[in-house]
Amino acid sequence: MTGTAEGRAFAEEYREAREIPRAGLADWRDAIASAVDLAPGRTVLDVGAGTGAFASAFSDWFGVRVLAVEPSDAMRALIPDTPDIEVLPGRAEALPVPDGCADAAWLGSVIHHVSDPATAARELRRALKPGAPVLIRNSFPGRCERDLRVRFFPETARIVDTYPTVEQIRTAFAAAGFPYVALRSVPQQSAANLAQFADRIRRDSDAKLRGITDDEFRRGMARLREAVAEDPDQPATSWMDLLVLA
Repeated sequence: MTGTAEGRAFAEEYREAREIPRAGLADWRDAIASAVDLAPGRTVLDVGAGTGAFASAFSDWFGVRVLAVEPSDAMRALIPDTPDIEVLPGRAEALPVPDGCADAAWLGSVIHHVSDPATAARELRRALKPGAPVLIRNSFPGRCERDLRVRFFPETARIVDTYPTVEQIRTAFAAAGFPYVALRSVPQQSAANLAQFADRIRRDSDAKLRGITDDEFRRGMARLREAVAEDPDQPATSWMDLLVLA
């Protein structure tokens, strides 16, 4: 699908429905800055870059060069083409980059798509400079209760339960030379308010929502619309984890 018109439509819908507005990522900028010293002249390896939201953010926030690696043709086509962002086809288990080329790696909402975390960890160890950290932004089993989708569609927690655990990722990466540094939850404003969040939901572009039944989805939308009716201006704040390994 990735090379077809259907794939392009899916990628565009994903960008519209799932990407967090830049203004809603202020806490992520601070969390990243506290985890790694980034400055112009340094390089970030963005693995599973999707449509490039964080590749652009890293470039704009820190003035760094970004190597944006993404397996989907359709997703890659939507990554902004700028002098500071190099877009590459590839995946975490076989990175198309030279040894020791990057000062940090970013895996945003991608670790649960990686088929072999141990191989990916070894590839990252090859691609990163000595001491460079891996920053993993993801939902993890047992830690997703403040995700907005889990709040209104609690059955989506069973989808997250199929993801690798923090302990499993720590073990895989420690074996490749990335010991544990930190784990913290970071807030993000998914939309200006719950009303906008509800309007942006696209079930077909959200793996968590696709994994629940039609009845579960309808009940979740009813909960969400009820919350909107009670407080339409309530901020649509969600939380995800940042796992730092170095």
